[in-house]
Amino acid sequence: MEIQKLQRAIIDGLEDVKAQDIKVFNTTHLTALFDRVIVASGTSNRQTKALANSVREKVKELGGDVISTEGEEIGEWVLVDCGDAVVHILQPALRQYYNLEEVWGDKPVRVKLQSAGGFGGARVSADEDDEEDEPAAKPARKTTRR
Repeated sequence: MEIQKLQRAIIDGLEDVKAQDIKVFNTTHLTALFDRVIVASGTSNRQTKALANSVREKVKELGGDVISTEGEEIGEWVLVDCGDAVVHILQPALRQYYNLEEVWGDKPVRVKLQSAGGFGGARVSADEDDEEDEPAAKPARKTTRR
């Protein structure tokens, strides 16, 4: 599966279950094992498990492969291995402690994300080689009449 389609399926799966603080990183220069690391937060064991399940379903729905899932028994940190992309779903305290962004995050990938209110798209910092989506539309400016 093409990497942009795979990362979009993963992001859609995460957003469907309201993942927080989704970050996507290009890792091709760091390892030959996978091309992307995607990190997201869930607020509880139950949500991290649901996020992992949603990612698996979205990837399989588009014909991608899910090689394995680890950590679902406890749910504090669930890893979903999708071959060319590895997804880490952590609760906020573990995410802060392990700081995966420091390990994998020197090449962020620009992706369009749903914002909390559903307006426009939040954006991750750009990696010029991997721009996936068009720039997010600016929200209309509110004007008041007197």
